[in-house]
Amino acid sequence: MAVEKVKKPAMVREYWPRYRKRAVALTIVMQIAATFAIGGALIVGGVVPLTSIAFWITLFAVLAASIGLNIVLLFQLMTPLKDLTSALTHISGEPTLVTPPNPNAKHFERDGFKPLLQLVYELASKEGTVEAPQKPEIELADAVNEMKAVGFIVLGDDRKVVFANAAAPVHEDTNGEKVIDLLFEKEDTLTTWLDACEENAVHAEKTWRRIADKIIGEENRKIYDVNASYQKGSSAEVILTLLERTSEYQPEDDSLDFIAFAAHELRGPITVIRGYLDVLSDELDETLDMDQKELINRLVVSANRLSSYVNNILNASRYDRRHLKVHLSEDSIAEIYDTINDDMQLRASAQNRLLSVHFPSDLPTVAANRGSLSEVFGNLIDNAIKYSNEGGSVNVTATVDGDFIKVSVEDHGIGMPGNVVSNLFHKFYRSHRSRETVAGTGIGLYISKAIIESHGGTMSVRSEEGKGSTFEFTVPIYSTVAEKLKASDNSNEGLIEHGEGWIKNHAMFRG
Repeated sequence: MAVEKVKKPAMVREYWPRYRKRAVALTIVMQIAATFAIGGALIVGGVVPLTSIAFWITLFAVLAASIGLNIVLLFQLMTPLKDLTSALTHISGEPTLVTPPNPNAKHFERDGFKPLLQLVYELASKEGTVEAPQKPEIELADAVNEMKAVGFIVLGDDRKVVFANAAAPVHEDTNGEKVIDLLFEKEDTLTTWLDACEENAVHAEKTWRRIADKIIGEENRKIYDVNASYQKGSSAEVILTLLERTSEYQPEDDSLDFIAFAAHELRGPITVIRGYLDVLSDELDETLDMDQKELINRLVVSANRLSSYVNNILNASRYDRRHLKVHLSEDSIAEIYDTINDDMQLRASAQNRLLSVHFPSDLPTVAANRGSLSEVFGNLIDNAIKYSNEGGSVNVTATVDGDFIKVSVEDHGIGMPGNVVSNLFHKFYRSHRSRETVAGTGIGLYISKAIIESHGGTMSVRSEEGKGSTFEFTVPIYSTVAEKLKASDNSNEGLIEHGEGWIKNHAMFRG
């Protein structure tokens, strides 16, 4: 009995390679036929002799050139078909290594192919919605809704919540619409990511770690790792998967509470120590030799640094509760820095570093809280000194940048790799190398960034391993925000407050 051979089903992705081979082969055959037909006509007509070597060389050269040009032209003309096949392969669900075409690409807009691609994706999405069986969807939704540790949120193409299970951090507003309770950092929010996806992607995924639903101190606070999947044109355009990790992340936040309490208790004794050191330095100045004076100076530097660490911890604790509200007044960058100049120069000389500070005399005044901004100066310069090489230089400059003054702190030290730079402004973060070689708490940059953003400015960093780092921050020119400050009794709320009050998703973060 003959066994009937089962024919392998055709795949969408197989069409383009087959069509391309046929088109290329046909083009070559037709070009050969046309060329030899013309050559034969020239010979029969007596224009060239059959035995002419030059004629045959010319004929084959023309044949080769024309085949190459025609194939290039063919591929150009077939590009839309290739892109269309890739799009159909993608929406069919077949496995493929080819990236689906993005209808937002500029060349699709220029050649008019964009509407066709968008129509294909939209029709595929609608077709999938029509044919989707209803009963399995209901059963799946029920199963997902019963999950306790994993939250699921589905957004439609209008970015509204169309489904959320019981474990998802979602509430209904006064209009009955579901709102996601997640505190993203401002420049890395779900909204900014979706804006980028709509502009540049057909499919994309992103993961955020350590995203809380409430600020520190509020009851029943939960912390998640969040994964987002985006599929352009789908009825479920965005799917969020939230894995609760409160038990892992909450202890660090609790430790900050304990550290803040301890730091508060230490503040008084440290102030007394600094006071006695100042008295000793003044009273014994004429009786101490150079080595003894240097010892006193080192004690003063250490006491000041310890005081700075304590202030940083207390400020970090307040910032996590959104209490970092400061009063801003008109001041100059140079005068603010002068309050810590002696301390900075002493720290630099104690570490054998050269500290160079240059502020143009015609810089506009800024809106600042002097104590807070001097703390930022101290943190950045102290870091630059610590991470510079022996005998290295640290340069501090300031320039006008639109409505802001931009301050740069540059060192030429060990620098940092990219994976370290991306985590620098997270509290308690310290790279393995810095933990082994340099003392610190890991919250100096975290609180410095918070202070700058409480002024309505931004902070950034550029670094190259082995060549050094440059930290930059901006603060607003006073004349550009004077009216806002007067309207809010010099409070910073006018600079960072949004329409709905203090935005929960880290409105002060920009970095």
